[in-house]
Amino acid sequence: MPAATAARVPRHVAIVMDGNGRWARARHRPRSFGHNAGRRAVREVVEACLREGVPVLTLFAFSSENWQRPQDEVSALMNLFLRALDKEVEELHGHGVRLRFIGDLNSFDEPLRQRMRSAMDRTAGNAALQLNIAVSYGGRWDIVQACRHAAAAVAHGELRADEIDESRLGQWMSLAELPPLDLFIRTGGERRISNFLLWQVAYAELYFTDTLWPDFDQACLREAIADYASRERRYGRTSAQLAPAP
Repeated sequence: MPAATAARVPRHVAIVMDGNGRWARARHRPRSFGHNAGRRAVREVVEACLREGVPVLTLFAFSSENWQRPQDEVSALMNLFLRALDKEVEELHGHGVRLRFIGDLNSFDEPLRQRMRSAMDRTAGNAALQLNIAVSYGGRWDIVQACRHAAAAVAHGELRADEIDESRLGQWMSLAELPPLDLFIRTGGERRISNFLLWQVAYAELYFTDTLWPDFDQACLREAIADYASRERRYGRTSAQLAPAP
């Protein structure tokens, strides 16, 4: 990929995968039918990231607030999650995808946590794409965890309170070691962040689409990346400051 083109590809894409339930309802099917259809969209997006050269993809699979959904839907999601881990990990591994789960993993039963750990161990050496799956995750939870780490460091005498700044606190956030978030996508027509990557989204470009998640395919992702590439990212500076010197 030419350098000029590569510079316009986001290093880190995050997606709120919204619209499974509405997609299923339009077809007079249960919500679980929509969640299962959403697995195909995950495959599409992973393949598109590999093709386009996006090195990091983070997907919002299950929020900390989703535990409040009807118990039958939560159970269906957990069963789908188990089946996906059993069926998809080897394929991801074959494509060089490194899998990581972020969030409050202690919220899940031990058998599911074991499968997640096994999937992460199995793919740990891969480098074609870093795929992060946010489960039982919330942006506020992430910030609170970082604050607790900072408070513990102060209590143990490893850090002074006046030494805590954005850089120090940021090192305890989920995904701290990965490239900053460049492109935030939400499908399904809603225009909200919904407590996803609140710290990381600070300078990301936001892209909202009415396309429901099961219908989001490789062409949709390419369109989002093209929109991202057309934007000028100034980070508080002026356009003149970004212009190349004559």
